[in-house]
Amino acid sequence: MSKAREAAVGGGATAVLLRYLQEQNRPYSAQDAFGNLQREHGLGKAAVVKALEQLAQQGRVREKTYGKQKIYFADQEQLPAASDAELRGLDGEIAARSAQLQALQQSCRQMEAELKDLSSSMTTPEIAKEIEALRKDCASCTEKLERIKSATNHVTPEEKEKVCREQQLYRREWRRRKRMVPAVGRAGGAAPLPQPSPALSRQATELLDAILEGYPKSKKQFFEEVGIETDEDHGVVLPATV
Repeated sequence: MSKAREAAVGGGATAVLLRYLQEQNRPYSAQDAFGNLQREHGLGKAAVVKALEQLAQQGRVREKTYGKQKIYFADQEQLPAASDAELRGLDGEIAARSAQLQALQQSCRQMEAELKDLSSSMTTPEIAKEIEALRKDCASCTEKLERIKSATNHVTPEEKEKVCREQQLYRREWRRRKRMVPAVGRAGGAAPLPQPSPALSRQATELLDAILEGYPKSKKQFFEEVGIETDEDHGVVLPATV
């Protein structure tokens, strides 16, 4: 290529790149500018790099270096000043785009919430399986109910009330006896020893604890030696109220 041809190509690349940077008004690397303009203008990468460096040296564009890469953008002071009408138009466009952005963000949040609900919901096969299991449970309960209805040994409300009253009476008596101190008797003239009792009261337990403070053996061994039995030894607990 002759020097005149090379100069013509270089001058054309400089004009194209200057116009492109001013119109886009955003930073580009030489690689980005080459990729965006190569197909339309047929510029080579070397020509783009050279043209950008030339424009930067002439002060017609600005250059910034980030590590090993250089970024080029239009000189803001050389750009034509916008009129008041254009600025108002840009402000209106910004407001419209901001409102559009908010609407899209709100829609996105709603869709994300809906997606979360759907993700945590059962699938159609799972629902069908659950329905089948519930139907089987319902059939089993219905069959059980029919057996109960057809039975002849029903308890009348009066009988149930009588049983409940007796159960409450026995519970009160049980509690009363647990508060009583176990009886004390004599065996062959020996010193009084606690006799076997169905329950130990709180007072008796406190008395035995005081004795056990000076007893050399364990509490269980002491109880076995004097013949004391507790409800807990026989696994007996106070029944709940019906």
